[in-house]
Amino acid sequence: MPPGRWVSIVTAQDLVDVQRLREEVSAHYAEVAHDPDGAFHFHTGRDATGRLGYADELLEGFPEPCVEAFAGVANPFWWGLPEPGERVVDIGSGGGLDAMVASRAVAPDGEVVGVDMTPAMLERARRNAAAAGIDNVDFREGLAEALPVPDGWADLVISNGVLNLVPDKVAAYTEIMRALRPGGRIQIADVCVEVEVPDEAKRDIDLWKG
Repeated sequence: MPPGRWVSIVTAQDLVDVQRLREEVSAHYAEVAHDPDGAFHFHTGRDATGRLGYADELLEGFPEPCVEAFAGVANPFWWGLPEPGERVVDIGSGGGLDAMVASRAVAPDGEVVGVDMTPAMLERARRNAAAAGIDNVDFREGLAEALPVPDGWADLVISNGVLNLVPDKVAAYTEIMRALRPGGRIQIADVCVEVEVPDEAKRDIDLWKG
């Protein structure tokens, strides 16, 4: 770069109204929490878990309401379950299914924190965990860019179809690294775009929602 020249980097959060995006995404997933059998552009419930390769034994014993609001895009446990005694953070925990799968895997000595920005989903997740008799998972309101856990707390961070909805992905991954202990792991299932997204598309909140 010639001396005296500046490079301007335009990121997604510079183009989209972040607060409006969060509000519309939250409203959209509140609909899933209240009516998981509604008409959405993605699969939900056991239809989704079946398509995404969740083994029957992962879901065995969960009451149906724990499964019906699931809305992931893939299976973060494809790389394996957390170990007994580990601490896990689930970013965008939704109705809580992945967090509850993790909580059974880490057993009573482990802990799971599910983080979501949608109050309706948090309410449903807490209700689901109580119905399943799971008491080592804590669902907290928060953002991917500001995780409500201490530095170095987690052995494993998981997420399922959520980071694609976050405009500032650098901030989100910075938070993941802050939350992980040295040597910790990341298991993320998400939607990836392999071509440059036009600025016009980045401004379209309906496209962000899918």
